[in-house]
Amino acid sequence: MMTVVAKFEIEHLQYLGPDGTPVAPFPEAFSDPATLLPLFEQMLFVRTFDSKAIALQRTGKLGTYAACLGHEATHVGIGAAMAPEDVFAPSYREYGAQIVRGVQLREILMYWGGDERGNDFQHQRHDFPWCVPISTQCLHAAGAALAFKLRGERRVAVACCGDGGSSKTDTYAAINSAGAYALPFVQCIVNNGWAISVPRSAQTGAQTLAQKGLAGGLHCLQVDGNDLVAVLEGMRRALERARAGEGGSVIEFMTYRLHDHTTADDARRYRDEAEVKEAWTRDPMTRLRTYLTAQGLWDEDREKAWIADCTRRIDVEINAYLESKVQPVEAMFDYLYADPPPDLLEQRAQALAAEGRA
Repeated sequence: MMTVVAKFEIEHLQYLGPDGTPVAPFPEAFSDPATLLPLFEQMLFVRTFDSKAIALQRTGKLGTYAACLGHEATHVGIGAAMAPEDVFAPSYREYGAQIVRGVQLREILMYWGGDERGNDFQHQRHDFPWCVPISTQCLHAAGAALAFKLRGERRVAVACCGDGGSSKTDTYAAINSAGAYALPFVQCIVNNGWAISVPRSAQTGAQTLAQKGLAGGLHCLQVDGNDLVAVLEGMRRALERARAGEGGSVIEFMTYRLHDHTTADDARRYRDEAEVKEAWTRDPMTRLRTYLTAQGLWDEDREKAWIADCTRRIDVEINAYLESKVQPVEAMFDYLYADPPPDLLEQRAQALAAEGRA
């Protein structure tokens, strides 16, 4: 005899279609289109900064940089939905979420310029720093969520990883821990189609990435990550569940990486041009711009004025980064151990001697 012991479904959330036309009634919180305007401006600010950062790298003023082109709705939506007291554990591309949460542009530039002081955020000091090792930040967020539960705090830990990162054991361990202990945890999987040169189709046999949370007992949802309204609503649901003690969630945000993986990559070697061209038809900026324009809230003149204002503000931050004093060589030795081991002290002395400062 065989019986079905469990059934599962993955809901896909979308409110604003690729052509900028609503495909479902908006949630009550966004029934007034004007509520989306400041977030659209934030998305445009992030895209303007992104292009400036790439230009800095191309001119030798910044190290390797991971562009976020095409991710603006997902990233800004995640950050905007969170409460200030929540904790964010990013990977290395979620600038939109971090900027919304108070990270300074000069800090982002310092980090990619090779200066670890960029990880010492002056605001939101409880957020985790950038994490280049893939998905280890998911475990950090699960640990923070456990602390919140033990302390009885109504805070939520949110982690981001990519589609490739969702294949890592770190992500599965975080999901399993969140389910076993009913933690206030949200695992965001930003599915941009590619894990560097590895396509989504080669990453996993799972029909969706959202369903990876099912085995851990988490609530699972797939969201159109190029639809800001859907991102905000998906995050609202997950955060409310977490704060109410109903456990964690996994949200898969369907988006696309419109730029190379980083400035050290050339995606033309492995990605078909027609695929990228089609992805541009789903661009989150164009989608929301079209909607707001139809609502009489945006036009070309306003966009030109806003971009000019963004450029002025970004240039101030770029200059602050370029004018920052270079750390002395001993800085790489001085901030890891309270009592450095002898071999590290020897290396420090050698570095100073090489500079003639021994």
